[in-house]
Amino acid sequence: MSDSRVFFAAERTLLAWVRTGLTLMALGFVVARFGLFLNLLTASLADSGAAVTNAHSAHWPSGVLGTILVLTGSATTLVALHNHRIYLRSLPPEDIPRLTKPWLTSFLSLSVVTIGVLLAVYLVFS
Repeated sequence: MSDSRVFFAAERTLLAWVRTGLTLMALGFVVARFGLFLNLLTASLADSGAAVTNAHSAHWPSGVLGTILVLTGSATTLVALHNHRIYLRSLPPEDIPRLTKPWLTSFLSLSVVTIGVLLAVYLVFS
């Protein structure tokens, strides 16, 4: 007896992990850009005559931490896709419904991973 609910539960689980990976990437971008905001704020305070002591070197870890978070989000999505594929191979063929576009979840996941890696490269070189 065919039960496609198992397949669709696996799809929902993959999409939940993709959402988690995107959240980590967004958090990483915000953390990396927060350091830039602090540097601009420090420069603004220095221009206004306020006392500022070596603030530029204190904010560099936010860029590194942000990049690590973006790469962690990409890795999370990639590992989730790998686990999803392994799980789908373990299902009996009658539990896998006929889809018009069976490659769509893999394409979505790999697109998110690619965007995350490109974002990490941007953060490193900007």
